[in-house]
Amino acid sequence: NLYLALDVQNINMCQDINKPKHYTTDYNTPNLVVRRGQEFVMRVTFNRPLVAGDDFHIEFQIGSDPSPNKGSLVMVNFGNRINGLWSGQILESQGQCVTFGITPTTNAIVGKFQVYVAISRGNGMQRTKRDAATDMYLLFNAWCPEDHVFLPDEAERQEYVLNDEGVIYQGSSDSVTERPWTYGQFERGILDACIFVLDASQMPIYDRGNIVKVVRVGSAMMNSQDDNGVMVGNWSNDYSMGKPPTSWTGSTKILLQYANTGVPVCFAQCWVFAGVFNTFLRCLGIPARVITNYNSAHDNTGNLKTDLIFNADGTPDRRNTRDSIWNYHCWNEVIIKRSDLPPGLEGWQVVDATPQETSDGYFRCGPAPVIAIKEGQLCYPFDCGFVFAEVNSDVVFLKRDKYGNLTPFKVDKTYIGEKICTKAVGSQQAMNITDTYKFPEGNTHTHIHTHTHTHTHTRGPKQTHNACDSLRPPLQCDIGQDIQLTVTFKNNGNILRTVQAHLDCDIIFYTGVVASHFKDIPFNATVLVPFKIPAYEYQDQLSSQTCVRFMVTAQSGNVHLLDFKVVELQTPSVKVMLNQEMAVKVEFTNIFSFPLRGVTLSLEGAGLIAPKTKYYREIAPQTTISWQEVFTPRLPGLRRITALIDCQEVRQVTSTTRPAAEPTHSCH
Repeated sequence: NLYLALDVQNINMCQDINKPKHYTTDYNTPNLVVRRGQEFVMRVTFNRPLVAGDDFHIEFQIGSDPSPNKGSLVMVNFGNRINGLWSGQILESQGQCVTFGITPTTNAIVGKFQVYVAISRGNGMQRTKRDAATDMYLLFNAWCPEDHVFLPDEAERQEYVLNDEGVIYQGSSDSVTERPWTYGQFERGILDACIFVLDASQMPIYDRGNIVKVVRVGSAMMNSQDDNGVMVGNWSNDYSMGKPPTSWTGSTKILLQYANTGVPVCFAQCWVFAGVFNTFLRCLGIPARVITNYNSAHDNTGNLKTDLIFNADGTPDRRNTRDSIWNYHCWNEVIIKRSDLPPGLEGWQVVDATPQETSDGYFRCGPAPVIAIKEGQLCYPFDCGFVFAEVNSDVVFLKRDKYGNLTPFKVDKTYIGEKICTKAVGSQQAMNITDTYKFPEGNTHTHIHTHTHTHTHTRGPKQTHNACDSLRPPLQCDIGQDIQLTVTFKNNGNILRTVQAHLDCDIIFYTGVVASHFKDIPFNATVLVPFKIPAYEYQDQLSSQTCVRFMVTAQSGNVHLLDFKVVELQTPSVKVMLNQEMAVKVEFTNIFSFPLRGVTLSLEGAGLIAPKTKYYREIAPQTTISWQEVFTPRLPGLRRITALIDCQEVRQVTSTTRPAAEPTHSCH
């Protein structure tokens, strides 16, 4: 009956049609997920066929106070009415069933929208009843050329937006180690958790389509300092009030716990902040990757130099040294257009969620254009100077005399940012991206910019000195082994010289901070001195740290010498095996002469198996434990399961299932 008042009987969000076209099939949610700037379809069944003069529109609302002026209330009109912000068209009409095509703007607000059909009734509009099943998530769109997160390469989109697992690089520049990490951006509840993070930040709804503002808020909200954000940073050895940072296998448990409680999760260090931030970014559709910078400077003084101070006797002056050099530091890069900056500064941008220094009053960092860091254009927002110092500052070694005067005796221009790595596209190999932050070796490229740092450093060979000392520890050494090292002095003169020297042995956090000073050796030498550090001298001091730093300071006449090396001790292995019955088996053997107590064994695999943990009160020496878990895969394709062992005596024991034909990892 064409004279019946128009009414809606059913709204179908057409998930089977939309999700594959929007690359959102993997999201484990009952609701539709689409990307902005791209058409999606929805099917509305009315109580009769449409006729000319029917007055209705489809309404999309987000936030607690939707407003057309702020883009949080969008009306898509049909027929004679002027169209709104989003465009809409009738694609097909079969009797009472009408298929609509709707295209959100490329700068639309990102988040969860409520969907209504509103029909004209007298002087007003009557909306359909609230139906949670028709709610719709709208994301950033790396496939849309007009979206500010557009990424033209399909392989890169698959990696930086759709890959839900990865590798985070740790260790040292001489001995790169890998940590499998499950991002899990498609797992149940994660998309809601990421939106909860934006809500918890009290970020205005109308700003949530602005990519620069979203990543900046995300950077601040990943850490709990000053804004009650997702994770609490802890760089001590006391993790009794939470979980050690080394015990996490991925991001999902952290984000879900935060979303369920609203309480910051304990505890995180830089790779955890970067891993969880990467999940947040990819989940919202922002192309992102985790970066590791080896020999990363933390410039507390803001002078773009790293000052290391020594006492008159050659020992480190820890009390007065404010700057630090981290063995490695992890942050994120996002690839976005910077409409707030001059042309040429788009592309990869550094964003860092680890709370180090404040930026505009909050602990956050970025987005800072990588190209601006390389070119030394440090005046552009945000935080380019801090990142420049992390990858490119000079290390200045200063000696303090008895009056407190500081005299520089060595400058190293190449140690900081020695190697910068990220996971390669489409493989498990590491990709060296140092050249994106610095000019290649031998390149004397220099820029001078008003109001910016007046030069950029180039990467070059290690400095040599007229009388240089060389400290050679083993590149790899297992926990529990004696450490053999050699100190060599080179005399470029014609007169025999005796050098007064000092060997300083420390267990250090990966941040360069001394966790335990366990040995001092003063000695005299002319050429070469071998040392043996027995395992029992350092092993009891290790706790959660696996880094030993050896530092030699020496003096011959007026010549001051210094060298230091960091040895990353290797942890034992854990085996992860798959069988044909879709079960995973984990085996671990305690190879040490002492028992391991309070051991947690964790398993996780994106799209395969939710995070699971098993607790062992004690694993006796030379004892093997075994755990088998059956699972049902949710997602197809080549996927991985990560296992991790964590206890007070040994950390960072992790492994992952790996196809036999896969290439090995390297970062040259």
